[in-house]
Amino acid sequence: MQKDTVSIYFLRAAVARLSPAVKARVLQSASISAELLLSDTARVTAASFASLWLAVANELDDEFFGLCEQKMKVGSFALLCRSVVHSRNLGQAITYILRGFAIFLEDIKGTLTVEGEQATISIANHIALPASRRFADETYLVMLYGLMCWLAGKRLAPSRVEFFGAKPAYWREYTIMFSKNLSFDAPCTRIHFDVKLLDFPVVQNAATLKTFLRHAPQSVFLKYKNASGWTMKLRRQLRLSLGGTDWPTMEDVALALHVAPTTLHRRLELEGSHYQGVKDDFRRDVGIEYLSNTPRSIAEISELLGFQDVSAFRRAFKSWTGVQPSHYRALPTVQTSA
Repeated sequence: MQKDTVSIYFLRAAVARLSPAVKARVLQSASISAELLLSDTARVTAASFASLWLAVANELDDEFFGLCEQKMKVGSFALLCRSVVHSRNLGQAITYILRGFAIFLEDIKGTLTVEGEQATISIANHIALPASRRFADETYLVMLYGLMCWLAGKRLAPSRVEFFGAKPAYWREYTIMFSKNLSFDAPCTRIHFDVKLLDFPVVQNAATLKTFLRHAPQSVFLKYKNASGWTMKLRRQLRLSLGGTDWPTMEDVALALHVAPTTLHRRLELEGSHYQGVKDDFRRDVGIEYLSNTPRSIAEISELLGFQDVSAFRRAFKSWTGVQPSHYRALPTVQTSA
C-alpha cells in the first residue's frame, strides 16, 4: 500500500449519520482523534480511513455509510467483485458492476452510455439531503472507479468528471482522486472515458482478487495506483532522496529517470499531476507516516524531508493538517513503534 493520506472532509462525511455514541466508538476503533474532525486542513493516513470505513460498515451492517434507505450489507462489495472478475473485458465488467450496485443500493443508480468516441457513466441520485447526496456520489465513484482500475490492472484516465451541485471547498481532492478536468453544477454526476477503454481486457483472477479484498477498502480508494506510472516513479525517486543534503529538482529526477525534463513534465501532465504538486503531497504524506508510525523526533523528520529548519517544517505541516507536528503526534491517531 502507498503511504497516501485522506482529507478530513471525507472522515466527517463518513461519520455524519452516526449517533454520538457510535461515532465515538468507530473513531476509537480506527484510532482517530475526534479533535482532528475540527480542523478543515487535517488529514489522516489511508490506512486510518480504511479502518474507519470498516468500523462504520460493521456498526451499521452497511458498506455505504448508511446513505441509502436500503443497506449495502457487509460482504456485498466482495460478492460484486467475485461476480465481475471473470468478465471478458472492462465494458462487460462495468455493466455487471452497475447492475450489482442497482441491486444493493435503492437510491442511487449508475448508467453507462456510449456516444461516438466517449463512454459516460451517469449517476442518478435520489437522496434528498445535499451533503448526503454529495458523499453518496463520491463514495459511488470511488468504489466504481477503484474497481475498474483494479480490473484493468492500471490507473485509468477519465477525460472529464462532472459533479452535481456547487464546487465544494475541498474540490482539489477530486483532482487527485479522479481527474484534473472537472466541472460542477452539472445535472448529475458523470464520469467520462475514451470509448476504447471498454475493450480493455480484465487482467485479474480469483487469486489476485483475494489480495485485493484483503486490502479493501484501502485498495479501492487508492485507485489501484500504477507502479510503473510516472507519478509513482517520481515518488520513488523522492523517497530515495530522503535524508539527503539536497532535495532533487525536476531536472535531477529527469536525469535519474533517463528522460528530458520536458518529457517528464509532459508525462506527469498526462497523468494529471506535476512535479511541485507530487513533491508537496509526498512530503506531507511521509511527514504523517513518520509521525504516526516511528519514534523519530520532529527535528529528524524535518531534516529527512529536506527542510532547512524545524520551524519551516512546522509551518508546512500545519498548512497540511491544521495542527503542529507535536500536536498531531500527541493525538490518539498516532501509534508509534520502534
